[in-house]
Order: sequence, then structure tokens, then C-alpha cells
Amino acid sequence: MAFPHLQQPSFLLASLKADAINKPFAQRCQDLVKVIEDFPAKELHAIFPWLVESIFGSLDGVLIGWNLRSLQGRVSPVEYSIAMEFLDPGGPMMKLVYKLQAEDYKFDFPVSYLPGPVKASIQEHVVPDSPLYHNKVQFPPTGGLGLNLALNPFEYYMFFFALSLITQKPLPGALHVRTSDCAYFILVDRYLSWFLPTEGSVLPPLSSSPGGPSPSPAPRTPAMPFASYGLHHTSLLKRHISHQTSVNADPASHEIWRSETLLQVFVEMWLHHYSLEMYQKMQSPHAKESFTPTEEHVLVVRLLIKHLHAFSNSLKPEQVSPSAHSHATSPLEEFKRAAVPRFVQQKLYLFLQHCFGHWPLDASFRAVLEMWLSYLQPWRYAPEKQPQGSDGQARCVSERWAPFVQENLLLYTKLFVGFLSRALRTDLVSPKNALMVFRVAKVFAQPNLAEMIQKGEQLFLEPELVIAHRQHRLFSAPTLTGSFLSSWPPAVTDTSFKVKSHVYSLEGQDCKYTPMFGPEVRTLVLRLAQLITQAKQTAKSISDQCGESTASRPFLSWLGLCLSDTNSSYPANDLDDMGQDSIRKTDEYLEKALEYLCQMFRLSEAQLAQLTLAMGTTQDENGKKQLPDCIVGEDGLILTPLGRYQIINGLRKFDIEYQGDSELQPIRSYEIASLVRLLFRLSSTINHRFAGQMRALCSRADFLGSFCRYHLMEPGLADKHLLSPVGQGRVASRARGPRLSLRFLGSYRTLLSLLLAFFVASLLRIGPLPFALLLVLGYFLYAAAMTLLTEQGKLHQL
Repeated sequence: MAFPHLQQPSFLLASLKADAINKPFAQRCQDLVKVIEDFPAKELHAIFPWLVESIFGSLDGVLIGWNLRSLQGRVSPVEYSIAMEFLDPGGPMMKLVYKLQAEDYKFDFPVSYLPGPVKASIQEHVVPDSPLYHNKVQFPPTGGLGLNLALNPFEYYMFFFALSLITQKPLPGALHVRTSDCAYFILVDRYLSWFLPTEGSVLPPLSSSPGGPSPSPAPRTPAMPFASYGLHHTSLLKRHISHQTSVNADPASHEIWRSETLLQVFVEMWLHHYSLEMYQKMQSPHAKESFTPTEEHVLVVRLLIKHLHAFSNSLKPEQVSPSAHSHATSPLEEFKRAAVPRFVQQKLYLFLQHCFGHWPLDASFRAVLEMWLSYLQPWRYAPEKQPQGSDGQARCVSERWAPFVQENLLLYTKLFVGFLSRALRTDLVSPKNALMVFRVAKVFAQPNLAEMIQKGEQLFLEPELVIAHRQHRLFSAPTLTGSFLSSWPPAVTDTSFKVKSHVYSLEGQDCKYTPMFGPEVRTLVLRLAQLITQAKQTAKSISDQCGESTASRPFLSWLGLCLSDTNSSYPANDLDDMGQDSIRKTDEYLEKALEYLCQMFRLSEAQLAQLTLAMGTTQDENGKKQLPDCIVGEDGLILTPLGRYQIINGLRKFDIEYQGDSELQPIRSYEIASLVRLLFRLSSTINHRFAGQMRALCSRADFLGSFCRYHLMEPGLADKHLLSPVGQGRVASRARGPRLSLRFLGSYRTLLSLLLAFFVASLLRIGPLPFALLLVLGYFLYAAAMTLLTEQGKLHQL
């Protein structure tokens, strides 16, 4: 062969592709390990793109690869163990990446599979503000198709790994898989712990030449000029890498680029799906959603946020202080300080804004909620513990975190308002929804947190007296000498400038800020407090109604002779399925949530009582079955917006009950229509022919008269609920004469119960006629007892 080195890789690739079809998974991985160890980088270069795609699946989602998002150790322990060992940060796959990295190979990645804003920006010949894309765009030759990024092996591998969370659709059987048990989730955690360590420094790559630094990606000149929007952010650590050529230099200076690349790839692929311009367009009710994250996606992002907090908080106190900037700091320390505010904050804010505005109003929002709350509480992931409160429960938030709260003001305030608008549209009787309100109220009610948020709002709203002449200093990087600091304005003004810059960078210069502790938000909080009170009363009413229906269920209902209540006051919800324990939990969550809201916004009991009375939340005379909120108009009751909300969410309803002639009420679904009509004609004929005799019998004063009245008379309208709550005195009682009703025989349940009774009698060798006589005799005894009880009740009423 004239060029054996060119033919060998194609033969190797064809061999591996054939093995992927014919060999089992364990054998394939063993072969891959041997190939990675034995073959040089020149030959491994050709198989690398195919191998990455075979593991993580294709970018179009057609090939699923190893299906890491559904692979679990308890379900497939062998495959899980082999896959995790192969893809471990120190495993064979990373050895292959570093082997190719040392030779400075590049791989084309199609721009069309990047997140929407990034793709649109590159297609318009504008470089995105992330250093991840700088000097990497490759334009196609004349007649070529599409744009590509020229990525080094580490970037190429991480791009595919991160995007597989979005491009790969879960299999039908994976809908009930717990995300935290899956190989993909655990690999994310391992990569974060390896490349963003909370202790020590980043481990050097495993290579054939220990001690030798892995070269950083060489800058590439774009084929066409780009106009970059925003600020040109060069890599934090590129300057360290480019200026340190000594072999004895700090190894972290050479290897920290992997940490920066990993974080940028994760943030870009998982969060950068909404730009500020797109977010502003999405405020329009006619805007269409461009990208909808899944619950699994949100859980992985939460894992990233939690680890980033731990990573940033691993700085020592002397490294966090402002004076530390004047001393030489390592690249890793500088990266820890800038990771969250520079790479994560803006993209996470837009991501959360979209979720708050477009996520369904159901319990799955809990994943988004916990991700948000994790970001708001970096102190939970600090090595030192917060001081315990005097009551043994609440922990005071240290003043150390005031800069974080102020520089993330919108993520506290505007998203809190967004949560209020969601909570006001959900059914708070549901334990899951009540838990979410409780969680948010508990986090924001932490001692000293509300004060820090208020301080941040004051800094933002203070007059801009010295902003103009300091505008150029915000993004400059002067040498921090004593003379420079001496001319700097007071510290409070500096902090105010930082807060304003944060708000304007996320919302734009023309944003309209609504203070969290202003009158508008306070009104929303009062509405939420009112709805919490309503939900507590509704939960109690449901509990009482369930208890009454259980206690008052007659013995004959066991045989199906008693029909279900078709006029129940409350619709079904998850309380019906989960029972009294859920009602108790709902009450506890709402009680504590209301308490925390009162602490945060300084609501007094008098305010709550006045609001409750004004909004019509007082219970009626029997303590339940409250009417929806409404006003009395000329034509009767008119629902208020609150009343419509109460009906839609099942918090209240009007007691609608049929109050006409019981014989003429519509045929129910549990009745046989033809049989009901036949029985009605039969009973009408009997009533017409024997009306006089029945009237005479019911007028008797003895037991026979009472017995006939029990069967032939029905209560008047005076004993029933009136049709309208307005004008209760205008409806008179209309008592009807005695009559016979046979409609109960047209019910499926009645006929089924009779058939079941005769079947049991046949098993006991009781003939149909004797059993019918026994059944009639038993009913007469039951009716006689009920007659006596009814007459005694009437005597007590007199």
C-alpha cells in the first residue's frame, strides 16, 4: 500500500461499526479501551466523531446512542457500571480526548444545532458574547452547506454531552425513571466535581507524557469579519495561558481552560435559549414559544447551580475580600470569583422568566421552583454554617451575602412577583400547590433576607447623581492603586451603581421596576393571604363533609340501595384521593405560609381580619358551603372576578339542586330511561285512580296514617334549600298531596341489588317466592321503625 496510514483509520472505523451491530455492549467497550490504548492519535482521529455520536446519540435525535438518560444501576447494573467507568472523567473516553487534544485536531460542529439565539447571531455574522465561540466559526466554501464551528476534541465531546439532554427524546418506558438515579445525571455531577473542584485544584489530564501541559486551543481567524454585540469578553484565563510558556509554570494555568470550557458549554447549551430581545418579545400574548424545557432539564440545571455555589464558596475568606484583588491570584481563584455573575446570571434569569411565564399550572412546577430557590440561597452551600436562630428553627442570613443579594436583585424581586401571579391562579387546596407556596414563603422569610432585599431596592431607586461621570469606569480594568481608590466615590454610591448596572443589563435601560415591598406587590400579597384563608376553610369543609358522609351512610347503602349525592358542594381534587392526612398537610403548609408572609410584609392580624371580612371569606351560619364572592345587582347576584376565580378553581360553588317535582326531574345516568317512563305512567294511573283513598289513609291519626304518610307524602319546599340566596322570604312552601312513586325501581343499582339478593338466596336454597315474602316482611319492619322515629322527631319539634 502506498499510503497505509490513510487506509488504516477507515478500516478501523468500519470494523468498529460492524462490532457495534454484532457484539454485546460489554465486549464493545473492552475493544474500545484496547483501541484507545494501542492506536496513535492519527488513527483515532477518524473514529472520534462516530464514537461520540454512538455514545450520546445524533444531534437530530434519530440515534439514541447509549441512552444514558434512562440507564440506571438498579435496573441494568452491568451496562451501567461499564458505561460509567468508560465515560468517567479519568476513564478511557477522556484519555482519547486528551490524546487527540495533544495533536491539536479540530472537528466540525454544525451551527444549526446550537441554541436559538446563538444560531441566529452567528447566521447574521455577529459573534455571540461568550468566549466559547470566538475564532471558531468556519464558513463553507462556495456551494457549501451550512456554518460550522471548529472545535477541539474536549469542546466537541462536551458539546455532544450537554446537547444530548435536549436533543434526545426519552423513550416511552423512561417516563417514570427517577432523574437522579440515571447515568447522565450522575455523570454531570462527576464532571462538575472533577473540573470545578471545591477543594484543591483541577487534576491534570491523563496523557502519555505526564507533566507536560496540554496545549490550549489555538486561536483561529474567522473567514469573514464579525461585528460583536455587547462587550468583547476574552477568556478569563486565556491571558494566563498565552503568557506562561515555562514548563515550571503553575499547572493550573495550563489546565484551567477545561474548567472554563465545561462551564461555558453547560450554560450555553442548557440556559442560552432566550436572549433579552426574545424575552421582551415573549411578553406579547401573541408570541410563540421557541423552546420548552423539560422537568429533567430543570433538575440537571439545578444540579449545576448547586455545584457552582459550592465551587464559588470554596474561596477562602481572604480571597473573597476586595483587597485580595490587589494581590496575585491563581487562575482558579479568579474563575471561582467570576463563574456565577459572569457566565450564569443573565442566562439563568431569562431561563427562569420563561419558565415562570409558560410552565403549566401544575405540580411539575416544583422542579423550577426548587432550582430558583437553590440559586437564591448560596449560603446553603457554603462550608461554614449559618448561625442558628434563637428559636432553634430560623437561621439568620449573614451580611456577608448582601452583595450577592443586591447584585442578583431581579432574581429575588421580579421572580417573586412572577410566583405570586402563578400562586393566585392555582388551587391552593391541593397539598402540592400549598407546599410550593410554603417553600417560597419560608425561604424569603429567613431573618435578615427581606432587609437585604429592601436595601438593594433602595440602592436601585436612589437618584443617579454621580452615574454619568463614572459610566466609563464600569467596564474598565484599571490598576487598583492607592491613588485610584482615593478618588473613588463613597462605597454606597458604588454599590448603587452595581445594582443599577445589574438591573439594566437584564431588563434593558427602559425597564419599569416594581418594588417588591411597594404598594402594588403588597396588594398581591394581601390577595394571596386572602386566598390562603379561603383554601384553609375549603379544606376544612371538605374534611367535615367527608366525615359526615361516612358517618351518616345508612346500612342499606352497603347493598347499593342508597344513591350517591348528586349535589356535592365541592368538586374532586387530589384531597379526595389522598384522604385526611393530605388535608392536615395542606392546613399546616398554608398556616405556616401565611405566618411567613405576615413576617415579611409586616401584616397585622387586624389587616388580615379586615381583608377577610371585606372579601367575603367569613363562614356562613353552619361554618361551611360558602357562596362564591358576588354582589347583588338589579337582576340578582353578579359574580366578581374573585368569585369567578373561586368557581374555576373549585374553592366555592353555588348549591345547585333540583327543587321541582321529583317525579319530573331529568332522567339520570344511573337510571333506565324506558323503564323510568313506564313506571311514571303506572304510578300516575294509580295515583289518579286511588287519590281519594290515599288522602283518607294519610289523614288518619293512628299508626296506619303515619305509615302511609311516610311512604306517600314528600316534604314541601320549605324544608329544602331555596333556588336563590336572594329574597329567601318570597318563596312559599308548596306541599303536594299523597302519591305513590315507583321511580326507584328504574335504577340500575336497585335492580342489581335485587338480583344479587335473589342470587344469594338461591345459594342458601331459599326459593324465589319465600325470599320475596321475607324481603317484603323485612322492609315492612324497617319502614315501621322509620315511621316511629319520624313521628317522634315531629313531636320533639313541636
